[in-house]
Amino acid sequence: MSETAVELEIEGPVARITLNRPAKHNAFDDQVIGDLTAAFTQAGDSTARVIVLAAKGRNFSAGADLGWMRRMADMNWDDNRADALRLAALMQAIDQAGKPVIARVQGAAFGGALGLICAADIAVASDTSRFCLSEARLGILPAVIGPYVVRAMGARQAQRYMMTTEVMDAPRAIALGVVHEVVPDEALDSTVATLVEALLQGAPAAQLRVRELVARTAQSPLDNTLTDWTAELIAGLRTADEGREGLDAFLNKRAPAWQADSHGETS
Repeated sequence: MSETAVELEIEGPVARITLNRPAKHNAFDDQVIGDLTAAFTQAGDSTARVIVLAAKGRNFSAGADLGWMRRMADMNWDDNRADALRLAALMQAIDQAGKPVIARVQGAAFGGALGLICAADIAVASDTSRFCLSEARLGILPAVIGPYVVRAMGARQAQRYMMTTEVMDAPRAIALGVVHEVVPDEALDSTVATLVEALLQGAPAAQLRVRELVARTAQSPLDNTLTDWTAELIAGLRTADEGREGLDAFLNKRAPAWQADSHGETS
């Protein structure tokens, strides 16, 4: 993995993946996509509890690198499909990472950068950030990132902003669901730290099952099938080791093992 374009640092319970192409506004190409995918896989398999995705410089990411776009324009359909599938694999690596993912956003986040943000579990942006689904200006669409953007924004709003390519300021982005919280630039790091600490209080396996719970309840009718599934889900969690540990810790007024482990203590 490139040591310059994408940095991975694992320190205690936190894995930090950082885009490091500030001179190019952290635009990504096929190499960066591969490096990011590898970083998320490595971080997901590590002993870290939380992954923070960030970027150096003024902007989070300008989206696709112009040189990469030129190369894609000269390639045939099969090569373009293969390239798009590599980006899809990155989105899936973020969406299904083995740890909760926080996106830390500053400056501009254009084009494919919104896919990175919307695939993350939690996104925090500075109040000067700007967002844009700019692809239609170029005669293309945010197709591969589309499922994650639509999930975050909703179909009606995504349709507007994909068509108009309007720039969204930070207040609009939070209203649309692109990000969860908007704070001043100087408060970005402390806000991310607060979220990391909140995540470290929760049970690791239960946190990852949240994705499944939300996805299924959002997509399924409220019927007996869904009700039965939720009952089976909670029954399984209550009788699993993690659930038993959490309940025992609560009843005996002690910290559960995952909290002690996250802070480098013995349980």
